[in-house]
Amino acid sequence: MGLILSIETTTRICSVALAQNGKLVSLREVNSKNSHAEILNGYITEVLEESHFSLSDLDAVAVSEGPGSYTGLRIGVSTAKGLCYSLDIPLINISTLYSLAAHTKTKLNEQLLKNHNLIICPMIDARRMEAYTAHYRATLEEIRSVEAEIIDQDTYQELLKKHKLVFSGDGAEKYRELYKNNPNAHFYSDILPSAIGMIERAEQKFKAQDFADLAYFEPFYLKTFVAGIPRVKGLR
Repeated sequence: MGLILSIETTTRICSVALAQNGKLVSLREVNSKNSHAEILNGYITEVLEESHFSLSDLDAVAVSEGPGSYTGLRIGVSTAKGLCYSLDIPLINISTLYSLAAHTKTKLNEQLLKNHNLIICPMIDARRMEAYTAHYRATLEEIRSVEAEIIDQDTYQELLKKHKLVFSGDGAEKYRELYKNNPNAHFYSDILPSAIGMIERAEQKFKAQDFADLAYFEPFYLKTFVAGIPRVKGLR
């Protein structure tokens, strides 16, 4: 159990959460392009002061590792590493798409979550008709690892015949026109990456002492785009 600061800067969202023993204590976030460098350190100070903690009380820092904006990733990771070096505490890396899936799950109704064939598809806009995505069961078990895909009308046709798909994140909007009339396609493009989605996973990794190598850890940049129908193990 620990006091963990989580930092999310991979998209337009700049989000900072302070959690103790896996429970949210304080949160600051804003949806504002190109403002991360200006406001991130202030948000860190605010969540600590609001909760009556100081930097020296932190047990770890968690950072959203990507994929996402090159600049945003560099700002978040460099800030997190700087804190960990100066405070001599561990760094916890968390997939941005995993945390977006976790955040999405908290917004879904129970009826939808009970579908055994549900797939959560968190998506981050990668410009043009491209998106970063991964696939998860409702349990947050990963069933397709992170990929960059080119979007077309055939991308999810086969999966939608047998599965209910939940598309979330700013990349999901690109699929809405293609699949809006399909009853198995559910869109939550207003659910965006947030440090809230990192909290549970950060606590799990802290307990397991599953830490990043502070000296060598780098953001996860994903730049190769692949087209075609997603290959999901056990779902064809």
